[in-house]
Amino acid sequence: MSRHFDAIVIGAGQAGPPLAGRLTAAGMSVAMIERHLFGGTCVNTGCMPTKTLIASAYAAHLARRGTEFGVILDAPPRIDMARVKVRADAVSANARIAIERSLRGMQGCTVFPGQARFAGPDTVVVSEERLSAPRIFINVGGRASVPPLPGVDQVPYLTNTSLLALDRVPEHLIIVGGSYVGLEFAQMYRRFGAAVTIVEMQRRLVAREDEDISQAIREILEAEAIAVRTGAECIRLAPHAKGVAVGVECAEGDPEIIGSDVLLAVGRLPNTDDLGLDQAGVAVDRRGYIQVDDFLATNVPGIWALGECNGRGAFTHTAYNDFEIVAANLLDGEARKVSERIPGYALYIDPPLGRVGMTDAQARASGRPLLGAQRPMSRVGRAIEKGETQGLMKITVDAETRKILGAAILGTGGDEAIHGIIDIMNAGSPYTTLQRAVPIHPTVSELIPTLLGEMQLIR
Repeated sequence: MSRHFDAIVIGAGQAGPPLAGRLTAAGMSVAMIERHLFGGTCVNTGCMPTKTLIASAYAAHLARRGTEFGVILDAPPRIDMARVKVRADAVSANARIAIERSLRGMQGCTVFPGQARFAGPDTVVVSEERLSAPRIFINVGGRASVPPLPGVDQVPYLTNTSLLALDRVPEHLIIVGGSYVGLEFAQMYRRFGAAVTIVEMQRRLVAREDEDISQAIREILEAEAIAVRTGAECIRLAPHAKGVAVGVECAEGDPEIIGSDVLLAVGRLPNTDDLGLDQAGVAVDRRGYIQVDDFLATNVPGIWALGECNGRGAFTHTAYNDFEIVAANLLDGEARKVSERIPGYALYIDPPLGRVGMTDAQARASGRPLLGAQRPMSRVGRAIEKGETQGLMKITVDAETRKILGAAILGTGGDEAIHGIIDIMNAGSPYTTLQRAVPIHPTVSELIPTLLGEMQLIR
């Protein structure tokens, strides 16, 4: 059976559903193909369930600190992991159901469950039906990478997806990978009561961040009795009577760590290997990411790639922005580009890290004259009042243009306070515009103008 549409959208992640909404509102007929769970990574195995779990872990952490605030509890808090999981599952399910209901009720949109495979540059096969359209949008997301570590096929390892299915607290969780996903799970499960060890091949955690940020993050985690092993030169796995043995061969410390469970958090891969992209002639890089231009178009006319599968952003907000770019260019006569996007993101440990733009290292590498300033969170009134003074805030500015190049706020409320800086950077205004603002007291954001007033030339 063959059916023709004005557009085909493959994948109901963060970019797919709103794009279907814009296309149908413009009078187009749309085929929406989803092989598994509506909502993509964010709703099902990423942001929503993990941040819900983090909220439960924070509640447990705050309860243990009750006496610091004059709140006396009769007994230490207990963790009912089954109830914690039920809450996280409900948050995801509610969002997933709402997205699917919206798409199935959308006038002009036909939902096709099943695996999509290209049969040509304008044709996709799903559940034995051939669908054709002059416009095809790929929004298939990604999955956890499982590296070929020695012994990986001999042990029952966890990924960010399978870990969410646990309704128990591991006795000792070993996390291979000291970057964003791994660190969030590390602190979360430590607060749930697990012993946690992080094993990272590089010499420091979250190596894409500046060294002072990496060090501060390590200190935050180690203060909660999370063991950190960096410089693990040859990670290997093996079965053990108590669970799993992880060989690390670090310069110092035990050469082997015994844990009950091991989580692999070492990066992502795009879900592009089973789409039959070669049948359409769509170019991918060596890791399978779909190659796109500044307008998110592939090398094949009429085919675009949005979200994580295009390698231009691994976040929910960048996927949604991909939708905005494509919709604006296709329907509104604009010429928006991915290169105009100022990169911003957050690491949701507690306290969180809010980041935008360049790191100090990137700014120095640009060769331009720089201004910079830094302040510890222990000198931020709001942090002192909350009893959460870990971390720091820092900003880097182009000394000639006076425009902000990058900033980091590692501290309470950092994931929210960073948006004032993101906004001023998107507006293209000099840092002095933000410096002259009159922020609300007491907040973390009120220290940003103060910080900008302390700028000094970076040598």
